Amino acid sequence: MPHDTDDRLVDIHDRPVRFGVLGSADIARRRMLPAFAAGAGSALTAVASRDLDRARECAAPYPGCTPVGDYEELLARDDVDAVYVPLPLALHAQWAEAALRAGKHVLAEKPLAADPATARRLMTLAADRQLVLMENVMFVHHPQHAAVRKLVADGEIGTLRSVSASFAIPELPRDDIRYRADLGGGALREVGLYPVRAALHLLGGGLRVAGAALHRDEGHDVETSGAALLQAPDGVIAEVTFGIGHAYRSAYELWGSRGRIRVENAFTPPADHHPVLLVEHATGTAPVVLDAHDQVAATVAEFVTAVRTHAGPVDADVVLEQAGLLAAIAEFAPAPEGS
Repeated sequence: MPHDTDDRLVDIHDRPVRFGVLGSADIARRRMLPAFAAGAGSALTAVASRDLDRARECAAPYPGCTPVGDYEELLARDDVDAVYVPLPLALHAQWAEAALRAGKHVLAEKPLAADPATARRLMTLAADRQLVLMENVMFVHHPQHAAVRKLVADGEIGTLRSVSASFAIPELPRDDIRYRADLGGGALREVGLYPVRAALHLLGGGLRVAGAALHRDEGHDVETSGAALLQAPDGVIAEVTFGIGHAYRSAYELWGSRGRIRVENAFTPPADHHPVLLVEHATGTAPVVLDAHDQVAATVAEFVTAVRTHAGPVDADVVLEQAGLLAAIAEFAPAPEGS
């Protein structure tokens, strides 16, 4: 395979971080490959698929990107600094670990692993090898959430009492991998992760699961919707709801002693979307309009910065607490009720 051996001698601060991609998932093709190719500090070097024709199709729009027909072959390339893993959840840990052991930094699709113990083991491996390991939760890199937290900290809605967060998506094709238990599918980890992470992002650590329920639509072998009640150490309650097969919903609300803040299009806003924070008081609603922001590009930039500063695992404590909460929600409702 062709490599630029001299490039290995160049400090990574003097050239882009070179990405290889394992798999051709929809999120990779629609959002991440274009971001890697367009980033000021990143470059797209190779895309691997078990189907070489599919790899060729994914690589074709990007000059200099090599299609590869084997995941291990991509990990062996010396023109790849970092690996993006958009495979099904059941394969995240296997290939994230393989990439780390090959000396590559890793950006892994969410969730990082199917259970907390595996997530912790991967974070430890990355730390031991001084490699970046980051879970690809993009919405936390959008500044609208920092603006919300500042409004709360400034007392705009008084004392925070509760948070509610929802993420749901329409029905998927029957053969979609998110309906496959053997690949780690199910609404809890596929879409429930978003409101759970929002609760962590807005309230901080120390959350505990106070209750949960899961539901499975007829004909599916994974849960298709659910809800959980979380509680922060200071008593603030967070209600999270999620589902597949719903009208689209991506929002959260913070309710305080003197008002509320509502955020629509909270988790997957387009790059040209101008967020509007709706601040409600007894006297009326005041919209706060923010600048548009590309959270995909911001996520890639954050990862590149971590690589260049030798940051090691990114947000390890939050990722591990999130994994623990998802596992605890599943424990509260181990057998989803069917219709």
